[in-house]
Amino acid sequence: MAKAKRMYGCTECGATFPKWAGQCGECGAWNTLVETLLEGAATPSGRGGWAGQQANVRTLAEVSVEEVPRFSTASKELDRVLGGGLVDGSVVLIGGDPGIGKSTILLQTLCNVAERFPALYVTGEESQQQVAMRARRLDLPQDKLKVMTETCIEAIIATARLEKPKVMVIDSIQTIFTEQLQSAPGGVAQVRESAALLVRFAKQSGTAVFLVGHVTKEGALAGPRVLEHMVDTVLYFEGESDGRLRLLRAVKNRFGAVNELGVFGMTDKGLKEVSNPSAIFLTRAQEAVPGSVVMATWEGSRPMLVEVQALVDNSHLANPRRVTLGLDQNRLAMLLAVLHRHGGIPTYDQDVFLNVVGGVKVLETASDLALLAAVISSLRNRPLPHDLLVFGEIGLSGEIRPVPSGQERLKEAAKHGFKRAIVPRGNAPKEAPDGLAVIAVTRLEQALDALFE
Repeated sequence: MAKAKRMYGCTECGATFPKWAGQCGECGAWNTLVETLLEGAATPSGRGGWAGQQANVRTLAEVSVEEVPRFSTASKELDRVLGGGLVDGSVVLIGGDPGIGKSTILLQTLCNVAERFPALYVTGEESQQQVAMRARRLDLPQDKLKVMTETCIEAIIATARLEKPKVMVIDSIQTIFTEQLQSAPGGVAQVRESAALLVRFAKQSGTAVFLVGHVTKEGALAGPRVLEHMVDTVLYFEGESDGRLRLLRAVKNRFGAVNELGVFGMTDKGLKEVSNPSAIFLTRAQEAVPGSVVMATWEGSRPMLVEVQALVDNSHLANPRRVTLGLDQNRLAMLLAVLHRHGGIPTYDQDVFLNVVGGVKVLETASDLALLAAVISSLRNRPLPHDLLVFGEIGLSGEIRPVPSGQERLKEAAKHGFKRAIVPRGNAPKEAPDGLAVIAVTRLEQALDALFE
């Protein structure tokens, strides 16, 4: 068998060179050459295609379209984010800030799965004693789960072929290396090649693999961007590491819906599921306060009620501040301009601060009307009713546009005791839920009148 040849490829233009250099000789980019492997063209590798199978050609009508079988992880919220459960041979990448709970939730999952299926936990960052101590602290079943401390990908796959686990965790992919490359673990080439070998093993054996990924200071997954393209599912942990809530969001899923959200609470016994997140996010003050309003956001396949808070104060700066937490800052600036143009309410001499309670990130346009309602309430120092729900998209010409799944949002509001809802006319139901009065508006001016009537 021909020996693999080491080359250095440019991540910008793709050119290859026999030796490393600080600058690419083709495109002139600096520090873009990474180590790669080139196998002999005439040498059969024996590993088949990307999915571990030999290439074959069939028509779409000949391909079986039976539903992909799944099995539960014993966590309803994790199953929800995965699209209904784990799929055999799937590869799931989980990223998040240090200490947010990545290793904790995977250890909980594997300890529970090991009661029904073989499971293997591979750690490259901790010793077996540390993993066992965490399992005892969390009161998890420990009799069935097998733990392995290893960082060489060839040794990990060889062991997995002998143990034949149903589920395997690699904690973390940045600590794994392959002996075929000379670069240090954590480098671009090492992460890419190690992940490729794991994906190929998962497709060949049917083992579901979880990969833990580090994140950069900007919050993105560390390593090559191609890592996210290799795997089937990418999950991100959101929330503050010192907060009580953890949000697990799917940003890519080949077997389910993206932007699905799972809510967990961090306790001394690990991560606990929050089956009714709206009740958690709606823990409000007894008395109505200015600058607070509730909106209904759509996360994946379910509605969720969250509180939007605003603080508007006189600015002593030449450029007033626009600060948002959980909302798009650029969209806030645009909506404030619409408020001035079509509502006649200027904020050019005011600092505006916005926050979504609970650390939830609301990026959909349904938050527009609630955002401006909170701003006006704080600016006028007039509280909005506790039982008021607001949602809707605002256009640049001041029109209120409908948003998806309006009926489900209203039903969620009625379930939690809301009495009034200001919504776009396109979302007005033919028959409102019991106990909920729906006010349909088409223009920003009508919405402002309805807020403080």
